[in-house]
Amino acid sequence: MKLNQVRDLIAVAERGSLRAAARYLGVAQPAITRSIRELEKELDVTLLERLPKGVVLSPMGEIFLQRAKAAQSELERARDELQQYKGGLEGKVSVCLSTASHIALLHNTLEPFRLRYKDAQLDITEGLFAKAEAGLKNGTLDIYVGPLAEDKISSEFIAEKLIDNERVVFCRKGHELADATSLSELCDADWISTAVTVRSDAELSPLFEKYGLPAPRIALYAHSALTMMTAAAGSDLLTMLPKQWVQFAWAQSLLHRIKVKEFLPAPAMYMVRRASLPLTPAAEYFSDMIRRASVDLERTMEL
Repeated sequence: MKLNQVRDLIAVAERGSLRAAARYLGVAQPAITRSIRELEKELDVTLLERLPKGVVLSPMGEIFLQRAKAAQSELERARDELQQYKGGLEGKVSVCLSTASHIALLHNTLEPFRLRYKDAQLDITEGLFAKAEAGLKNGTLDIYVGPLAEDKISSEFIAEKLIDNERVVFCRKGHELADATSLSELCDADWISTAVTVRSDAELSPLFEKYGLPAPRIALYAHSALTMMTAAAGSDLLTMLPKQWVQFAWAQSLLHRIKVKEFLPAPAMYMVRRASLPLTPAAEYFSDMIRRASVDLERTMEL
């Protein structure tokens, strides 16, 4: 099995046709066809099913692709690691950040990282751990920063606690409940849940139950920051978000914080990486900058 064969199959799978893969890789289409046929012969399986308009992976191809992507990622990281240990400043660091960690930590992490690794490429996605888990396992993602669900994390990962957290309540500007001072005054409102936990109904209910209040009515489940902000700013729905949102300029311009007297704990913020292999020097440096930003946040965050 040759590395270019693995590369060619991944390109075809991602782009949906031999022609598109050849154009992306800058090689002739017959070379791509020959490469994959040789790989299929060696493995004694059909990897691609040819259709009138393009190709799709066969069931065996789907299985092989998962391993192929993981192998490609590890080889790319091995190359980056060797170059960085030799003093090189190039390479790629792939990170998944929750919305709260974007707001709270990225702005204090990005510039020092770029000063140290000026030629490195950052690949940053937004999401929660459920979205990041597969990428961490197969090596296409270096680290995840954000809250964890209520379930225990697998031993496949190392989870490092960064900061404890708490929530605040937001509504649209001019909301009739804007001046409420207690959670009890918000019981009749309809809410947006941001679904951090595995069970969406467990996101807000425990906070109300803690103070002897009935579970809130969830009218909308938001799976992105854009959905949450648009819905909260344009309706009477209330939402409960990590306290870092107080400092977010868009939130300040669109939303109003309801200052309730109750303490509203939020899932702590963690940094998670795979346990089986070390990070590249560049990814480790990015992690160090996240740690420093977390320390600074705890020192300076005031509500």
